[in-house]
Amino acid sequence: MSENHEEAMAEEREAMEFDVLIVGAGPAGLAAAIRLKQLSPDAAVCVVEKGGEVGAHILSGAVLEPRALDELIPDWRDDPPALATPAGEDKFMLLTETRAFKLPTPPSMNNHGNYIVSLGNVVRWLGAKAEALGVEIYPGFAASETIIEDGQVKGVVAGVMGIEKDGAKGGGYQPGMELRASYTLFGEGCRGSLTKRLFETYKLREGAAPQTYAIGIKELWEIPREKHQPGLVWHSVGWPLPSDTYGGSWLYMLGENLVSIGFVVGLDYPNPWLSPFDEFQRFKHHPAVKAMLEGGKRISYGARALNEGGFQAIPKLVFPGGALIGDAAGFLNVPKIKGTHTAMKSGMLAAEAIAEALEAKTPVLDAYPRKMEASWVWEELRAVRNIRSGFGKFGFWGGMANAALDTYLFRGRAPWTMTHHQDHETLRRADDAPRINYPKPDGVLSFDRLSSVFLSNTNHEENQPAHLVLKDPGRWLPENWEKYRSPESRYCPAAVYEAVGVEEGNPHLVINAQNCVHCKTCDIKDPTQNIDWRTPEGAGGPNYPGGM
Repeated sequence: MSENHEEAMAEEREAMEFDVLIVGAGPAGLAAAIRLKQLSPDAAVCVVEKGGEVGAHILSGAVLEPRALDELIPDWRDDPPALATPAGEDKFMLLTETRAFKLPTPPSMNNHGNYIVSLGNVVRWLGAKAEALGVEIYPGFAASETIIEDGQVKGVVAGVMGIEKDGAKGGGYQPGMELRASYTLFGEGCRGSLTKRLFETYKLREGAAPQTYAIGIKELWEIPREKHQPGLVWHSVGWPLPSDTYGGSWLYMLGENLVSIGFVVGLDYPNPWLSPFDEFQRFKHHPAVKAMLEGGKRISYGARALNEGGFQAIPKLVFPGGALIGDAAGFLNVPKIKGTHTAMKSGMLAAEAIAEALEAKTPVLDAYPRKMEASWVWEELRAVRNIRSGFGKFGFWGGMANAALDTYLFRGRAPWTMTHHQDHETLRRADDAPRINYPKPDGVLSFDRLSSVFLSNTNHEENQPAHLVLKDPGRWLPENWEKYRSPESRYCPAAVYEAVGVEEGNPHLVINAQNCVHCKTCDIKDPTQNIDWRTPEGAGGPNYPGGM
């Protein structure tokens, strides 16, 4: 689009003004909104969410540590979110191909006092609390552009393409709505499209280690009552992943006969033939896992990237007119396998900084990073900073030894801090890596990608421009195909990318953008960073049900 066209669109836009705008109705964004209204009841606070409803795009394990929630809403147990199940027995397993060995549960994975939840239900519940305080929440508003004037963030544009215009579909680019605010908080979650550009514009990653990521793939099952152990928290490492690949599983039993089961693979894996989706499918055939799922039924599916860089990868948190909160900044505690409590706390502290700035009538939010550094979040993340990076440096067995030393000997106070590498730089050439032959799905425990995407309720309007774009289409053949044999066709969990024409000697890439579950893995793992995930039309993407 030309500069003149962009200026014309800006002139056509309607605008709404707020004191505070929050991008993303996740745990961080909604905690920030609630805390703001608690401190500044008269402040005009707006939350925009790209999902069709609050919670539609939320995906997590999830075991909730209630520390931040206790601080935000002390009496929440009197009116808890649906499906909140007190955590019970912890099991930490080492798997071989046929056996499972119980390991001592690390202190960070002790879940006494925590709750197994549907995180989608938690944010729906938080959304209702926020609205009761007067927060305006607009689901289906995909923030497509950041408004920056004189170097300062002034809000966002909720703009879409290919929507109705004058009663007809496919009307081309629409001017959208300008949502302006004195302060804008970005809580887009992992690898947010606007956040990614803020990193570049304001050089927010200078001085921080590279962020490293994983993909988490999840299914929700309903199993026979006699097999259901409410509150069971079961994790595993080892098989089926090779020793040079970080990852593991979770299996949580919640609600009435429900099982949240998932698999995480670090995106710094080196073998281009590896498929995280297929690793998850064959994992479910392990005798220990099969015994828990047999006789059950898979009822939902989803996938999402997650930050794993931890303390040393935290970027600068503030910039003129705004700040980063939650997983947009990367506050996940990887060894604990939890990030909701840290995300919520970051949102609450940002809200406190904004409340002070509103009272002082100053645009500066420097109090937010100071509050973070003085909080329990900083202490918690700093103590475990070397554990995930140890797996990246030493592999599985070396990483396990490093984790044990860091936890039990140094107790998080080692006099060094390890760093990370960029995930897209780790792939070996396909000819130099062992091929992996995955078993065909049986339709009982294991499934294919397309039937899985169907269960995610994913939908994008067919006539909207694709939100997945190759920056340079000519780069795919000599790079992705010739060197790595189209790794995107394997790391994508939703059958978005297909290498076609191979047998005819004319390989080329087909992008089925309508299948996208918004996991962002392609934006992270593409070896030349040629794939750009852009904001799709509002309300497009998955629509996860209440149990996910």
